[in-house]
Amino acid sequence: MIYLVEHFYSIQGEGKYVGSPSLFFRFGGCNMKCEGFGCTEKATDGTEVLGCDTVYAVNKEHFSHNWIPIAKTGELLSILDLYELPGAVDIVLTGGEPLIYANDRTFTDFLEALIKKGHRITFETNGSLDVDFDTFPVYKECFFALSVKLTNSLEPLNKRVRGDVIYNIARNAKDAFFKFSIDAESINLGLEEELSKILVHSPKTAVYCMPVGGSKEEVERNSEPLIEFCKAKGYNFSDRLHIRIWDVNKGV
Repeated sequence: MIYLVEHFYSIQGEGKYVGSPSLFFRFGGCNMKCEGFGCTEKATDGTEVLGCDTVYAVNKEHFSHNWIPIAKTGELLSILDLYELPGAVDIVLTGGEPLIYANDRTFTDFLEALIKKGHRITFETNGSLDVDFDTFPVYKECFFALSVKLTNSLEPLNKRVRGDVIYNIARNAKDAFFKFSIDAESINLGLEEELSKILVHSPKTAVYCMPVGGSKEEVERNSEPLIEFCKAKGYNFSDRLHIRIWDVNKGV
């Protein structure tokens, strides 16, 4: 069963296509918790749930009331009709981790229908779940933001960094780029070495570094040190434009 947590029409706030009008589909479920990011979300029972800045799309136990079960491709496609779109805008599939549904026929049929309509599809993925490009060639027409998790996520290395998966996606996708979430403290804790051990799996893939933060204040606190790091290493700095503008992470 596929679970959809939310959908919204906004602009892309991160990475290579920042500023592009985009229709977002946020799917529920993830193979990681990333509690090291230190973000909390209050559940309806008052429990403070720790995780990433979209923990409500990761933790089904406490946020299942927001998780909509999807059984048919048409249920996803009908969402496009809810918005007055100016054409074939970008479609961003995020989570959670959308690739947990990579082998689901309902999901792949959805992708094929979007491609036929002329949409550019970008996956926001942690880069640890492989994609079968031979069985599902539609993925060769998709774009991938590889948000590989770093030490600051507190996820174990062998879980968060899968060199074979990174190589496979970067080699077969329409396009791919790295997008790392970095806090100011990590810059002085061996960040350069950590990134180099990830980038070796796809050395020609563009690198974007964005500040950790679920609020405007946190994003701004981490931005300047990260900009200096990017200048020194030749990486692209990616703002988190939606948070800087709206100071929230839901529905924007």
